[in-house]
Amino acid sequence: MTAAEFSGKVAIVAGGALGIGRATARKLAQDGASVVVCGDQKDQVERAVGELRGEELEVRGLRADVTSSADMGRLVAFTTEVYGGVDMLVNSAGVQRYGTVVQTEEDVWDEVLSVNLKGIYLASRSAIPEMRKRAEGAIVNLSSVQAFASQKGVAAYTASKGGVNALTRAIAVDHAQENIRVNAVCPASVDTPMLRWAADLFKGNKSAEETVEDWGRTHPLGRVAKPEEVAEVVAFLAGPRARFVTGSEYKVDGGLLAALGVALPE
Repeated sequence: MTAAEFSGKVAIVAGGALGIGRATARKLAQDGASVVVCGDQKDQVERAVGELRGEELEVRGLRADVTSSADMGRLVAFTTEVYGGVDMLVNSAGVQRYGTVVQTEEDVWDEVLSVNLKGIYLASRSAIPEMRKRAEGAIVNLSSVQAFASQKGVAAYTASKGGVNALTRAIAVDHAQENIRVNAVCPASVDTPMLRWAADLFKGNKSAEETVEDWGRTHPLGRVAKPEEVAEVVAFLAGPRARFVTGSEYKVDGGLLAALGVALPE
């Protein structure tokens, strides 16, 4: 596809300062969209915007917290003021915390559910009225393979991602008649700052790099994903080639959920 695919379109990427969000912002802008990214750390947003604008891409940024209704309203208002409307929303903000339900403190539970799930509700609630004015729109929510199967010790995270998939279906059904499509992308391990943080946490006597490589070998393709590989799927779902796709969940997992953990001896 040419850069004209998103020519004249406007996208918001919530959580677009790092990882999959930043890769998605780059992909959409490279394909012609005007993009606004947000994050809760001003310095991260400024670095991402500076990097992308240095590539001659039309990207603006705003410090905004996805758990704040006021901030999400301000994000959408800023986007419409600068670019005239909203066509696409990518909800990529997320946090990972570890623990069983017994180990997880209530404030940690609330943090994970607020960022990973409530943030999608708040951003969508603000963006959908602007999409209505365009008579169409696309929302892509970043979920996880852990919406389908869980590791040990990630109770809050897994619950939040299961909720993301359920909320995706609900928004898709509610707004299909308005030609607003909503889908979820469910990656496995992706080489992002969040994965590197986790690798450093669990590396033991190994390096973080070795730990990431070990995790990659648990995927049938033998490695973790690159953020850009997930961004390709996000862009497809946000774009015109997916105009009859809504309420769906797309696994980008290197075959992880296709494989059984029990292997025959060689």
